[in-house]
Amino acid sequence: MHRLALLMGFALTLAAAGLAPAAEPPSNGPCCSVKAQDVNEVETAIRGLQEKAAGLKSYQARIDYVVKQPLLESQQRRKGLLYYARSDERSSLRIDFQTLQQDEEKQQRYVEQFLFDGVYLWHIDHQTERVERRQLTEPNKPIDAFALASRHVPVLGFSRINDLHKQFEVTLVPEPKDTESAFQHLHLKVKPQSVYKDDYVTIDFWIDKKAGLPAKVVAATTEEEIHEIRLIDPKVNAEMEDKTFQVYVPKGFSVDVIPLDKGTPKN
Repeated sequence: MHRLALLMGFALTLAAAGLAPAAEPPSNGPCCSVKAQDVNEVETAIRGLQEKAAGLKSYQARIDYVVKQPLLESQQRRKGLLYYARSDERSSLRIDFQTLQQDEEKQQRYVEQFLFDGVYLWHIDHQTERVERRQLTEPNKPIDAFALASRHVPVLGFSRINDLHKQFEVTLVPEPKDTESAFQHLHLKVKPQSVYKDDYVTIDFWIDKKAGLPAKVVAATTEEEIHEIRLIDPKVNAEMEDKTFQVYVPKGFSVDVIPLDKGTPKN
């Protein structure tokens, strides 16, 4: 559940601004040493993302999600499609993974689907032919996908600036001398008392200066993993068919229903 929430949070962080990176951001991992920056400069960058996020109604893109385990010298890369739609009543999110590549091995077909409709979170695993249907709230009290994700990872562009400063040391990574970068690098270091302290050490965002939108997110977790996600060839606020978010359970798949945990905090 934690891994899925982390993925959703990263995807929504990028989708919130409807990103199409004009150039490839740096491929290095999370920043390790950052000098203090002017607070106004940091807040200007965040406010710009919030303005971009405000008008988002729908989003779809190709997704490239990499999980690195440096201690094991191993990594997994999954590729697929992401769909998101928001209305006045609720929001829906769907992620369809189609391939998996382990380390330097050949990419293989690997179908796995995640769907959230505001009430139920579905996980359909075509390898094991199993489906998990987890209820997260009462049917008449749907949760926004951003609210769900923000329980586990900050959704930049939708998180309030004051809340970010309470949870993180937020700084801008200075550009190398005599170098003009196309990206603004925003570094979030988890504070000792942060609600995210058990999950993350640092989270880095690369923001496209020209578009004013994030281009990539990289997070270092307390489990010594590095998660990196990019969204490619996006379509923002384009018409999306209702059937995009309909759940289809293939014949013969087993379904595990997990009822609502009455102790789960509601938004």
